[in-house]
Amino acid sequence: MAGSDTRAPCPPVVGYTAEDQARAADEVDALPEGAVIVRMLGDYAVLRDQARACR
Repeated sequence: MAGSDTRAPCPPVVGYTAEDQARAADEVDALPEGAVIVRMLGDYAVLRDQARACR
């Protein structure tokens, strides 16, 4: 299909309040060293950046 520009729609980026972000940071700080969820949250941050760039 030469010349077609078919792209998947950009996913929405959910907004979080400053209060929610501060609470999340406190909760992450309280996690045990090496908690897998920290790596998963990093992956989520990358996906959010990609979704923002998609627009």
